Amino acid sequence: MSLRIIQVSDIHFGGENRIATEAALVQFAALEPDLLIVAGDLTRDGATPEFEAAQAWLERVQRPQLIVPGNHDTPYLGPGEILERLLHPWRRYRHRFGTEDDAVWTGTDAAAFTLNTARGAQLRWNWSKGAVSGAQVFRLRQRLGSVADTAVRIVVCHHPLIEITGGPMTARVRGGTLAAETLVEARADLVLSGHIHTPFVPAYPFGDGKTVAVGSGTLSVRERGAPPASTSLKSRAPISGSRPSPSNARAFRSGEVGRSNAGRAPGPDTKNGAADAAPFPVSIQADAQASGRQRIGPGLARSRRRRKLGIGQRPVGQGVKPGLKEALPVVLVIQIVGVLPDIADQ
Repeated sequence: MSLRIIQVSDIHFGGENRIATEAALVQFAALEPDLLIVAGDLTRDGATPEFEAAQAWLERVQRPQLIVPGNHDTPYLGPGEILERLLHPWRRYRHRFGTEDDAVWTGTDAAAFTLNTARGAQLRWNWSKGAVSGAQVFRLRQRLGSVADTAVRIVVCHHPLIEITGGPMTARVRGGTLAAETLVEARADLVLSGHIHTPFVPAYPFGDGKTVAVGSGTLSVRERGAPPASTSLKSRAPISGSRPSPSNARAFRSGEVGRSNAGRAPGPDTKNGAADAAPFPVSIQADAQASGRQRIGPGLARSRRRRKLGIGQRPVGQGVKPGLKEALPVVLVIQIVGVLPDIADQ
C-alpha cells in the first residue's frame, strides 16, 4: 500500500502569505501527492475576488483535490454580503469547488469524505464556530461503513470536532463530541481539519484510541504561534518488529500512527469532561503490550515563542487481541512541513 496526501487549510486569499503560497506549490510539485486536501478557509471574507484567487491557485496544482469550506468562505462584510450570506451562503464556493458537503474521493487503498462544519448563520452570536447536524453524522457513518476494512478511512472538516488543549483558539463545534465519538465507532482512521492556524496530531480520547485528528497550520499572514506549513501524510508497510520513531520537521515533530483493522476491539470510553484532545503533535503508536492497552507517547511542539506543550502517557482503550503485531498494520507517517525554507533554498 502506498499513499501520499498533503493537507493545507486557512489559506485566506485576500490575506494570504504570498511567499508561503508560492513555496507550497513548489512543495506540491516535488512531493506529487495522490491527493491534495484543503480543509477550509480558502478566503478571508468570502468575497468574489478572493474565491477567484483561490481557484486560480488550486488550478496550478495538477493533482486530485478534495476541498471543504470553512467559516470564512461565506460572504462577510457589507449589507449586500450579509444578505448573500443569509440567503445563499455557499453559492460562490459551490460555483467554483462543487458541493459544500458530502464530497468524496476514493483511491485504491483509501477513501475520504468531507463534513461541512461551517454555517452561514447560527442561533448564537459567534457564527465563526462550528456545528454538525445529526443528519450529517448519519450520512457520514453510512459512508464510512461502506469502505473496505483494509482501506484508510479519512474525514475532512474545517473545525476540530473537539477542542485542542492548549490551542490558540477554540472551535466550539455544536454536536462535535457526538460526531467524534461516532467517527471512532465507525472506525475512521484520520479526521483532518484546520481553523486554529496551528498544527496538531492527537488521538481522540474515546474508544480504542486509533482515530487520529490531524490539524494543518495556515498559509496566511494570520499566524498564531506557528510558521506557515502544510501537513504530509504518507502510508507505508511497516517493517516487522520495528517501532515508530518521531523525527524533527523544522519546529514540529512528525509522528507515525500504527493501525490495524484486524483484531480491533472496542474499549470503554475514556473521554474527559471537557471533551478535549491531547495538545499539539504527538507520536501515536499501536503497541500490543502485556497489559493489553494502547498508549499515547509523549509529544512536543515548540512555537516561535518557544512555548512547550506536551502530555504524558495515559491508556486509551483496551482489549488489544494477541497477534496484533503479527497483523502488520499499515503505518501512516504524519509530518508537519514548513514551506518557507523552500523559497530560501531557491
